[in-house]
Amino acid sequence: MREFSPQTPPVSAETMLRRLGELVSETGRAVTFMEVCGTHTVAIFRSGLRSLLPEGLRLLSGPGCPVCVTDQREIDMAVSLAETGRIVLTYGDMMRVPGSSNSLAGMKSAHARVEVVTSAMQAIKTAKDNPGSEVVFLGVGFETTSPGTAIAIKQAHSHGLRNFSVLCLHKTVPPAMRALCSNTELKIDGFILPGNVTVVTGIYDYAFLTDELHKAAAVAGFEPEEILAALVDLSRQTAAGRFGLSAYRLNDVPKAGNPAARKILSEVFETCDTVWRGLGEIPGSGLRVAKDYSRFDAAERFGLNALTALPAAKNNNCRCGEILTGLLTPPECELYGTACTPMNPIGPCMVSGEGTCGAWHRFNR
Repeated sequence: MREFSPQTPPVSAETMLRRLGELVSETGRAVTFMEVCGTHTVAIFRSGLRSLLPEGLRLLSGPGCPVCVTDQREIDMAVSLAETGRIVLTYGDMMRVPGSSNSLAGMKSAHARVEVVTSAMQAIKTAKDNPGSEVVFLGVGFETTSPGTAIAIKQAHSHGLRNFSVLCLHKTVPPAMRALCSNTELKIDGFILPGNVTVVTGIYDYAFLTDELHKAAAVAGFEPEEILAALVDLSRQTAAGRFGLSAYRLNDVPKAGNPAARKILSEVFETCDTVWRGLGEIPGSGLRVAKDYSRFDAAERFGLNALTALPAAKNNNCRCGEILTGLLTPPECELYGTACTPMNPIGPCMVSGEGTCGAWHRFNR
């Protein structure tokens, strides 16, 4: 692995686009890259970057939306908590994701106690304000949001809150990328690594991509120039057959990540196997509440783990699983833009603001 050093885009977008075309030609074949961050997906669509890419370069959107990859049975667990009278607190995008029989938004319409929050600490305040009610926070997201959930659990522990718990649905990105590389139907040459996640984890958590799997890898910020610079570097690595980690964002990406965030994650959580929508069960890709804080584990506290063993009802026409893995683009789904729209979403990829279907529908029609 070559030495990693963060960089900023050195030349104009016009020059980078020209160089990108040259590098793809030098490769002598079509190349496929994937972004695995929902914010990247939206930025790419919003900027129109796809329309500028040279012939022979295919850019796929991967499982970068944490709401989208939440398994349907996990949604069913959240719905069951609302059905039994608990106060369920969640980030907004989770509200309309369909479960087997209902959504959290549907439960709220039926007068269940479901509320939207913008941080885990709001859930702590709700628990303090409602001492006679069980308050459950849905811990959803990747390494960017899981430290906030960990802090909330530690706060609940220090304050002796007995009515607070977390339904921990957090997932970690690197194992999912390994799973994508093992899919023989996908021929991915390289990845745009998620910028915000990498700030927490550090870039060396992705060294297996370059050193072991011989995939190109580059971190990018969310400006079009930064994404384009990362694509140029991925193309250079692929054309040369020499792979290493690089970064193109205005703020430096720390090699080892954020020590404070990593410390609290290792203290409050432990890794576990978990199911991703579209990818199935991925070993070591989930976070569960560690034994020392197990009284704040809602799944254990309310006996919900058995629900994950039950088969989830499935809409056979929804293709979100294939879209999340890059096997399909949204227009290739029979429901896209007709039965499934942002106002009437059938699958989570159309619900979330970071979902591929939602971004495609808003910016690429």
